[in-house]
Amino acid sequence: MDERGDVQTPVPWFDPETAMLEERVAATELAWLTLDVDVATLRVEIDNFALVHHQRLGPLYARLDELEALVAEARAARTGDPEDLRRAAEARQVVAELPDLDALFDSVRQAERQSPDERRAPAEPEPVRRVRPGKEAQRLYRELARAAHPDLAQDPAEQERRSVFIARANEAYGRGDAEALRALAEEWSTAPEAAPLPGAPERGEWLHQRLAWLTARIGELAAERVRLESTAMGSLLVMAPGDPEQLLAELADQLLAGAAERQRELEGLLGAPAPNGGRGRHNGAAVPPRPEPGQETPSMFQQIPTAPVETVPAEAVLIDVREQDEWDAGHAAGALHIPMSQFTARLDELPDAPLYVVCRVGGRSAQVVQYLVANGREAFNVDGGMFAWEQAGRPLVSGSGAEAFVL
Repeated sequence: MDERGDVQTPVPWFDPETAMLEERVAATELAWLTLDVDVATLRVEIDNFALVHHQRLGPLYARLDELEALVAEARAARTGDPEDLRRAAEARQVVAELPDLDALFDSVRQAERQSPDERRAPAEPEPVRRVRPGKEAQRLYRELARAAHPDLAQDPAEQERRSVFIARANEAYGRGDAEALRALAEEWSTAPEAAPLPGAPERGEWLHQRLAWLTARIGELAAERVRLESTAMGSLLVMAPGDPEQLLAELADQLLAGAAERQRELEGLLGAPAPNGGRGRHNGAAVPPRPEPGQETPSMFQQIPTAPVETVPAEAVLIDVREQDEWDAGHAAGALHIPMSQFTARLDELPDAPLYVVCRVGGRSAQVVQYLVANGREAFNVDGGMFAWEQAGRPLVSGSGAEAFVL
């Protein structure tokens, strides 16, 4: 009481050390949330960049691999040199065994999101996704993460509720869906929030534990960011953080230039005279001699019958010469599977009818058609291979019953 007998409210005890600790925890929590959002954003950007990289550059990489193998095989066929033969075998092995991991992972993710009815429905080409979600989606996602992160709550039930909510926000952000993020923000603004009460006797100890946890978490996030940036897709994205779309365009130009150079080299090898004036062999088929002066040097695809995908009849005998893993991932319904490595041993399985031969992009099938024509069979190389087949909307099936894709 004071001198007049009035009851006074006691002044709360103020601990400068606790107050300073509160400020440190608040600042560290802000730094952790910011870094957590940055790492989540980087992960989404890398995933999207990998998808766009596959969509735009996958066929170009595949074409360049085929041309590298064809050039090595043509050179080995003409020289017969053991070292050239070894290099040709290694180049073909790369083409046969290197899986397209970006397409595989994307197919798995897409299949997991689909219902059984959607998986059975004919697949429509997926529109090319932007590498980075728009600025509005980024802003909304950051605000949601800072407001609803599970580790901002202490109650286990509240943490679980926040985890489910943030998972929905992550999914919407991965799609770059600003409208969905806006609806989630409105939903969160009407929900109650659980927060620890300050002023308890154990508050100081809790603050020390919280600070230690936040510091450790920041270290883990920093390590994760370094790991993401050091991945193949991450290191490419870091090269052009401001304009990844332009980087993809530049890479496509480089791949196209490399493919054109290899195509010219291959045409020169196929049209050049064999050593000592003889006729070389290319995967068991005769390589034509150099044309007489005044004749035009033919390209590889002009030397064999070729059929665009659109002209292949529905009832045609289609021979798929890819390897087993490629066939299992996705193939044309009704096709006959005879891998190129087994082809000569299984010639008796070929029906007596015109044959349409297909591989991934047209390189291996070109060699098989060349062999068949040299042996008197009517055969056609399916131009562009299974990539062109898929892009033309021709039906695909898989060996496992899952959604089919071209590997």
